[in-house]
Amino acid sequence: MLAAAVLLAGCDSQPDTAKMADTKANTAGKVKVDKAAKAKAAAKVKANELGQIPVLMFHRIVEKPATTDDRSPQQFRADLERLVKEDYVPITAAEMVAGKIDIPAGKHPVVLTFDDSSPSQLTLNEMGTPQKDTAVAIMQDVAAKHPGFRPVATFYVTRDMFGKTGREEQAQMLMWLKDNGFEIGNHTRDHFDLRTRSHKEVEEQIGTIGQQITSLSYVKPTTIALPYGNQPRKKDWAMRGKHYNHQGAFLAGYTPAPAPFSKAFDAAGIPRIKAMEKKGDCSQFCSHAWLDWLKNNPDMRYTSDGDVSTVAYPKFKAPYLRKTFAKWSLPY
Repeated sequence: MLAAAVLLAGCDSQPDTAKMADTKANTAGKVKVDKAAKAKAAAKVKANELGQIPVLMFHRIVEKPATTDDRSPQQFRADLERLVKEDYVPITAAEMVAGKIDIPAGKHPVVLTFDDSSPSQLTLNEMGTPQKDTAVAIMQDVAAKHPGFRPVATFYVTRDMFGKTGREEQAQMLMWLKDNGFEIGNHTRDHFDLRTRSHKEVEEQIGTIGQQITSLSYVKPTTIALPYGNQPRKKDWAMRGKHYNHQGAFLAGYTPAPAPFSKAFDAAGIPRIKAMEKKGDCSQFCSHAWLDWLKNNPDMRYTSDGDVSTVAYPKFKAPYLRKTFAKWSLPY
């Protein structure tokens, strides 16, 4: 009887393989159904997360533009209003390079970048709020009028530091950006052309301002905008150094950027688009021209499926997917 009891206990302690198989099959079936539903939803909005992303490049926002790099407050507001109308949602440069493009289904990401840390981009009044007609104030105003339009951007900082020279004031500016969801990026200390500099000089230019930003805001920049859009003699010098490790380096080029999930994406050389109307070279290569082109060629534009955990795209675009994102893949 004792032997029988032991045998019976042993039988009870064995796993129910039939139940486990059923559970595994049910789970696999549910995953398959869920994926099919997600693919159907992605197809409905014509998602294309291998499409191109406009990364817009701004400098000063001033009432009387002195160069073609400047925009007036009225022009900048119109730039943003157009993006709202055409279903763009701002993300930061850091979010883009990390592939964290968390925007609603059917919407398109756009990256707003600001070079040179000009006071016209951010000046705080005595109450600690952005001065009227600065870039940040205009972004917040447009976002308040259009829910869903995120007031975020990436500010590429030099030693000019928004016109502030005192450490306390510099910290106030950077901490305000950090606390309000903006990205603080590296634009080198002195805005030198890195193409003509030695490895040591490149590391000094990038590393010193990076350390200053970190000491003032407790933020370690993850992206850099290269002065004049010029890469160092070895492009990796801008990505990694003794005091920095960037995930993306942005140029000053003339095209929309490949999606971070695309084989065409080069983290060390991400193109940007100058914000300007169709004039001269800008009749083809600046923001108004490229936004027109993306509108007229919607199959080339990044369109979100609304799910940050997947990379959705039409099946015929499968050859363009980077292998590192195969697990995220959602072809339809």
